[in-house]
Amino acid sequence: MSTPGLYAVSDLHVTYPENRAIAESLHPVTPDDWLIVAGDVAEQVTDIERTLALLAGRWATVIWAPGNHELWTVRDDAVQLRGEKRYRHLVEVARDLGVHTPEDPYPRWHGTAIAPLFVGYDYSWRVAGMSTKEESLRHAEAAGVVCTDEFLLHPDPHPSRDAWCAERATITEARLSAIPPDVPTVLVNHYPLVREPTDILWKPEFAQWCGTDRTADWHIRFRATVMVYGHLHIPRTTWYDGVRFEEVSLGYPREWRGRGPGLPSPIRRVLTA
Repeated sequence: MSTPGLYAVSDLHVTYPENRAIAESLHPVTPDDWLIVAGDVAEQVTDIERTLALLAGRWATVIWAPGNHELWTVRDDAVQLRGEKRYRHLVEVARDLGVHTPEDPYPRWHGTAIAPLFVGYDYSWRVAGMSTKEESLRHAEAAGVVCTDEFLLHPDPHPSRDAWCAERATITEARLSAIPPDVPTVLVNHYPLVREPTDILWKPEFAQWCGTDRTADWHIRFRATVMVYGHLHIPRTTWYDGVRFEEVSLGYPREWRGRGPGLPSPIRRVLTA
Protein backbone atom coordinates (compact mmCIF):
# COMPACT_ATOMS: atom_id res chain seq x y z
CA MET A 1 0.00 0.00 0.00
CA SER A 2 1.17 3.53 -0.73
CA THR A 3 2.43 5.78 2.05
CA PRO A 4 -0.26 8.17 3.36
CA GLY A 5 0.01 11.68 2.00
CA LEU A 6 -1.12 15.22 2.66
CA TYR A 7 -2.82 16.51 -0.48
CA ALA A 8 -4.08 19.96 -1.43
CA VAL A 9 -6.39 21.64 -3.92
CA SER A 10 -8.03 25.04 -4.28
CA ASP A 11 -10.28 27.05 -6.56
CA LEU A 12 -12.54 24.16 -7.52
CA HIS A 13 -15.26 26.64 -8.59
CA VAL A 14 -17.87 23.90 -8.79
CA THR A 15 -20.50 26.31 -10.11
CA TYR A 16 -19.08 25.30 -13.50
CA PRO A 17 -20.44 21.82 -14.41
CA GLU A 18 -17.05 20.77 -15.80
CA ASN A 19 -15.37 21.68 -12.51
CA ARG A 20 -18.06 19.95 -10.48
CA ALA A 21 -17.38 16.76 -12.42
CA ILE A 22 -13.68 17.07 -11.59
CA ALA A 23 -14.42 17.63 -7.89
CA GLU A 24 -16.68 14.58 -7.86
CA SER A 25 -13.88 12.49 -9.39
CA LEU A 26 -11.37 13.22 -6.63
CA HIS A 27 -10.38 10.29 -4.41
CA PRO A 28 -7.59 9.62 -1.91
CA VAL A 29 -4.84 7.12 -2.68
CA THR A 30 -4.87 5.54 0.79
CA PRO A 31 -7.50 5.50 3.56
CA ASP A 32 -5.23 7.70 5.69
CA ASP A 33 -4.74 10.55 3.22
CA TRP A 34 -5.60 14.10 4.31
CA LEU A 35 -6.85 16.85 2.00
CA ILE A 36 -6.40 20.63 2.21
CA VAL A 37 -8.99 22.77 0.42
CA ALA A 38 -7.54 26.29 0.15
CA GLY A 39 -10.65 28.24 -0.74
CA ASP A 40 -12.95 29.16 -3.62
CA VAL A 41 -15.04 26.01 -3.61
CA ALA A 42 -18.08 27.97 -4.83
CA GLU A 43 -20.19 31.07 -4.17
CA GLN A 44 -23.43 29.56 -2.87
CA VAL A 45 -23.57 27.86 0.51
CA THR A 46 -25.38 24.79 -0.83
CA ASP A 47 -22.58 24.14 -3.35
CA ILE A 48 -19.90 24.70 -0.73
CA GLU A 49 -21.59 22.34 1.72
CA ARG A 50 -22.24 19.66 -0.88
CA THR A 51 -18.63 19.66 -2.08
CA LEU A 52 -17.06 19.67 1.38
CA ALA A 53 -19.41 16.85 2.42
CA LEU A 54 -18.34 14.81 -0.60
CA LEU A 55 -14.64 15.29 0.14
CA ALA A 56 -15.03 14.75 3.89
CA GLY A 57 -16.70 11.44 3.14
CA ARG A 58 -13.63 10.24 1.22
CA TRP A 59 -10.55 11.65 2.95
CA ALA A 60 -9.51 10.77 6.48
CA THR A 61 -9.32 14.49 7.35
CA VAL A 62 -10.26 17.61 5.40
CA ILE A 63 -8.95 21.10 6.23
CA TRP A 64 -10.61 24.16 4.70
CA ALA A 65 -9.60 27.81 4.50
CA PRO A 66 -12.03 30.26 2.86
CA GLY A 67 -11.38 32.08 -0.37
CA ASN A 68 -12.94 35.30 -1.54
CA HIS A 69 -15.68 33.54 -3.53
CA GLU A 70 -17.11 31.77 -0.47
CA LEU A 71 -17.46 35.20 1.14
CA TRP A 72 -19.37 36.74 -1.75
CA THR A 73 -23.05 37.47 -1.12
CA VAL A 74 -24.64 36.67 -4.47
CA ARG A 75 -28.24 37.34 -5.42
CA ASP A 76 -29.23 33.71 -6.03
CA ASP A 77 -27.86 32.34 -2.76
CA ALA A 78 -30.49 31.33 -0.22
CA VAL A 79 -28.05 32.49 2.47
CA GLN A 80 -27.86 36.28 2.25
CA LEU A 81 -25.51 36.79 5.21
CA ARG A 82 -22.69 39.28 4.70
CA GLY A 83 -19.15 39.70 5.95
CA GLU A 84 -18.30 38.29 9.36
CA LYS A 85 -21.70 36.63 9.78
CA ARG A 86 -21.30 34.82 6.48
CA TYR A 87 -17.82 33.62 7.41
CA ARG A 88 -19.03 32.36 10.80
CA HIS A 89 -21.93 30.56 9.15
CA LEU A 90 -19.55 28.78 6.76
CA VAL A 91 -17.35 27.78 9.70
CA GLU A 92 -20.35 26.10 11.34
CA VAL A 93 -21.29 24.39 8.07
CA ALA A 94 -17.77 22.97 7.79
CA ARG A 95 -17.63 21.94 11.44
CA ASP A 96 -20.91 20.04 11.12
CA LEU A 97 -19.23 18.03 8.37
CA GLY A 98 -16.14 17.33 10.49
CA VAL A 99 -14.01 19.68 8.37
CA HIS A 100 -11.28 21.69 10.15
CA THR A 101 -11.52 25.48 9.80
CA PRO A 102 -9.35 28.50 10.75
CA GLU A 103 -11.33 28.75 13.99
CA ASP A 104 -10.44 25.25 15.22
CA PRO A 105 -7.33 23.86 16.95
CA TYR A 106 -4.69 23.16 14.32
CA PRO A 107 -4.65 19.41 13.59
CA ARG A 108 -1.33 17.53 13.68
CA TRP A 109 -0.30 15.42 10.72
CA HIS A 110 2.65 13.21 11.70
CA GLY A 111 3.98 15.89 14.04
CA THR A 112 3.32 18.85 11.74
CA ALA A 113 0.68 21.46 12.61
CA ILE A 114 -1.63 22.10 9.66
CA ALA A 115 -2.78 25.71 10.04
CA PRO A 116 -5.67 26.90 7.85
CA LEU A 117 -5.70 30.70 7.86
CA PHE A 118 -8.21 33.40 7.08
CA VAL A 119 -6.45 36.74 6.76
CA GLY A 120 -7.71 38.46 3.61
CA TYR A 121 -6.02 41.40 1.87
CA ASP A 122 -5.55 45.08 2.60
CA TYR A 123 -4.48 46.69 -0.72
CA SER A 124 -0.88 46.94 0.51
CA TRP A 125 0.25 45.17 -2.69
CA ARG A 126 -0.53 48.33 -4.61
CA VAL A 127 0.36 49.21 -8.17
CA ALA A 128 4.00 50.29 -8.36
CA GLY A 129 4.37 53.99 -7.65
CA MET A 130 0.94 54.34 -6.03
CA SER A 131 1.14 55.73 -2.50
CA THR A 132 -2.44 55.13 -1.37
CA LYS A 133 -5.14 52.48 -1.72
CA GLU A 134 -7.45 54.99 -3.41
CA GLU A 135 -4.86 55.99 -5.98
CA SER A 136 -4.06 52.36 -6.74
CA LEU A 137 -7.73 51.45 -7.16
CA ARG A 138 -8.27 54.38 -9.54
CA HIS A 139 -5.27 53.29 -11.59
CA ALA A 140 -6.58 49.71 -11.77
CA GLU A 141 -10.04 50.86 -12.82
CA ALA A 142 -8.55 53.01 -15.57
CA ALA A 143 -6.69 49.91 -16.77
CA GLY A 144 -9.94 47.93 -16.81
CA VAL A 145 -9.06 45.81 -13.76
CA VAL A 146 -11.66 45.73 -10.98
CA CYS A 147 -12.05 42.69 -8.73
CA THR A 148 -15.63 41.48 -8.25
CA ASP A 149 -14.95 41.57 -4.50
CA GLU A 150 -15.54 45.31 -4.69
CA PHE A 151 -19.22 44.56 -5.31
CA LEU A 152 -19.90 41.21 -3.61
CA LEU A 153 -17.45 40.74 -0.72
CA HIS A 154 -18.89 42.83 2.08
CA PRO A 155 -16.78 43.43 5.22
CA ASP A 156 -19.71 43.98 7.62
CA PRO A 157 -19.52 44.99 10.43
CA HIS A 158 -16.00 46.22 9.68
CA PRO A 159 -15.71 49.56 7.89
CA SER A 160 -13.64 48.10 5.05
CA ARG A 161 -12.02 44.91 3.75
CA ASP A 162 -8.61 46.20 4.82
CA ALA A 163 -9.89 46.81 8.36
CA TRP A 164 -11.21 43.25 8.44
CA CYS A 165 -7.82 42.03 7.21
CA ALA A 166 -6.03 43.92 9.99
CA GLU A 167 -8.22 42.29 12.63
CA ARG A 168 -7.82 38.82 11.13
CA ALA A 169 -4.05 39.22 10.86
CA THR A 170 -3.80 40.13 14.54
CA ILE A 171 -5.96 37.17 15.62
CA THR A 172 -4.16 34.72 13.35
CA GLU A 173 -0.67 35.87 14.31
CA ALA A 174 -1.49 35.30 17.99
CA ARG A 175 -2.75 31.79 17.28
CA LEU A 176 0.32 30.88 15.22
CA SER A 177 2.60 32.25 17.93
CA ALA A 178 1.03 29.78 20.37
CA ILE A 179 2.25 26.76 18.38
CA PRO A 180 5.19 25.22 20.30
CA PRO A 181 8.51 26.36 18.79
CA ASP A 182 9.65 22.81 18.06
CA VAL A 183 6.60 22.06 15.88
CA PRO A 184 6.87 22.60 12.09
CA THR A 185 3.84 23.86 10.20
CA VAL A 186 2.00 23.76 6.93
CA LEU A 187 0.48 27.21 6.44
CA VAL A 188 -2.69 27.23 4.35
CA ASN A 189 -4.16 30.49 3.08
CA HIS A 190 -6.23 31.30 0.01
CA TYR A 191 -3.73 34.05 -0.81
CA PRO A 192 0.07 33.70 -0.94
CA LEU A 193 1.79 35.00 2.19
CA VAL A 194 4.35 36.93 0.13
CA ARG A 195 3.85 39.20 -2.86
CA GLU A 196 6.40 37.60 -5.20
CA PRO A 197 3.99 34.99 -6.67
CA THR A 198 1.90 37.84 -8.11
CA ASP A 199 4.81 39.13 -10.17
CA ILE A 200 3.79 36.96 -13.14
CA LEU A 201 0.17 38.13 -13.27
CA TRP A 202 -0.90 39.26 -16.73
CA LYS A 203 -2.70 42.15 -15.05
CA PRO A 204 -0.28 43.38 -12.35
CA GLU A 205 -2.98 45.73 -11.02
CA PHE A 206 -4.80 42.66 -9.66
CA ALA A 207 -2.11 42.02 -7.04
CA GLN A 208 -3.76 44.45 -4.60
CA TRP A 209 -6.60 41.91 -4.17
CA CYS A 210 -4.17 39.05 -3.52
CA GLY A 211 -2.71 39.44 -0.02
CA THR A 212 -1.07 41.68 2.54
CA ASP A 213 2.39 42.78 3.66
CA ARG A 214 1.37 41.76 7.18
CA THR A 215 2.10 38.09 6.39
CA ALA A 216 5.42 38.61 4.57
CA ASP A 217 7.57 36.81 7.15
CA TRP A 218 5.10 34.27 8.53
CA HIS A 219 6.56 31.37 6.52
CA ILE A 220 9.87 31.98 8.31
CA ARG A 221 8.64 32.97 11.78
CA PHE A 222 6.22 30.06 12.03
CA ARG A 223 8.53 27.36 10.65
CA ALA A 224 6.60 26.48 7.51
CA THR A 225 7.61 23.25 5.83
CA VAL A 226 5.36 24.26 2.96
CA MET A 227 2.94 27.12 2.29
CA VAL A 228 -0.23 26.17 0.37
CA TYR A 229 -2.32 28.76 -1.46
CA GLY A 230 -4.55 29.33 -4.49
CA HIS A 231 -6.42 32.37 -5.86
CA LEU A 232 -4.00 33.18 -8.69
CA HIS A 233 -5.04 30.22 -10.85
CA ILE A 234 -1.39 29.64 -11.73
CA PRO A 235 -0.58 26.19 -10.29
CA ARG A 236 3.15 25.83 -9.69
CA THR A 237 5.89 25.31 -7.09
CA THR A 238 8.16 28.19 -6.03
CA TRP A 239 10.59 28.79 -3.17
CA TYR A 240 11.00 31.87 -0.99
CA ASP A 241 13.58 32.07 1.82
CA GLY A 242 14.10 28.33 1.48
CA VAL A 243 10.40 27.55 2.01
CA ARG A 244 8.37 25.72 -0.62
CA PHE A 245 5.20 27.46 -1.80
CA GLU A 246 2.56 25.36 -3.58
CA GLU A 247 -0.15 27.03 -5.67
CA VAL A 248 -2.80 24.32 -6.01
CA SER A 249 -5.62 25.94 -8.02
CA LEU A 250 -7.84 24.16 -10.49
CA GLY A 251 -9.22 27.43 -11.86
CA TYR A 252 -11.90 28.12 -14.46
CA PRO A 253 -12.50 25.72 -17.37
CA ARG A 254 -11.11 28.20 -19.91
CA GLU A 255 -7.87 28.18 -17.91
CA TRP A 256 -7.32 24.49 -17.23
CA ARG A 257 -8.28 23.51 -20.78
CA GLY A 258 -5.23 25.44 -21.95
CA ARG A 259 -2.89 23.31 -19.83
CA GLY A 260 -3.27 20.18 -21.93
CA PRO A 261 -5.78 17.62 -23.23
CA GLY A 262 -8.19 15.78 -20.98
CA LEU A 263 -9.50 16.57 -17.53
CA PRO A 264 -6.85 17.74 -15.07
CA SER A 265 -6.11 16.02 -11.77
CA PRO A 266 -5.83 19.12 -9.59
CA ILE A 267 -4.94 17.66 -6.20
CA ARG A 268 -1.25 17.85 -5.33
CA ARG A 269 0.67 15.79 -2.80
CA VAL A 270 2.44 18.35 -0.63
CA LEU A 271 3.85 16.08 2.09
CA THR A 272 4.40 12.37 2.63
CA ALA A 273 3.99 10.66 5.99
